Amino acid sequence: MRNVARSLFAAGILALALSACDNGDLPPATKFASVKGQVTDATTHAPVANATVIIDTVLTATTDAQGNFTIAQVPSGTIDYVVRAQGYKDVNSSSNAEPGKPFELNVALQQPPP
Repeated sequence: MRNVARSLFAAGILALALSACDNGDLPPATKFASVKGQVTDATTHAPVANATVIIDTVLTATTDAQGNFTIAQVPSGTIDYVVRAQGYKDVNSSSNAEPGKPFELNVALQQPPP
């Protein structure tokens, strides 16, 4: 009986802790946009695999073999992004993502001069 009471008490504490995590800081689902795109080589136009796309310093994706990536839920509004890949110069920029609409982010990376 004590074990049941302890389990119920622990479950209650866990539920209370988890409910406290939702403090309303995240925007509602209608305030998100999906971001997808392709990363290519600026000279050859070939896809760049394993490039990293970072949005607002916390949301990341890695490109596949065709240079494609997707990030499903990005808070809408002005987004800052960095795209980097080994052997290429980083691209840092900003753009505007509208809520509830897909946003296409295609980036051409340049290799540094020899």
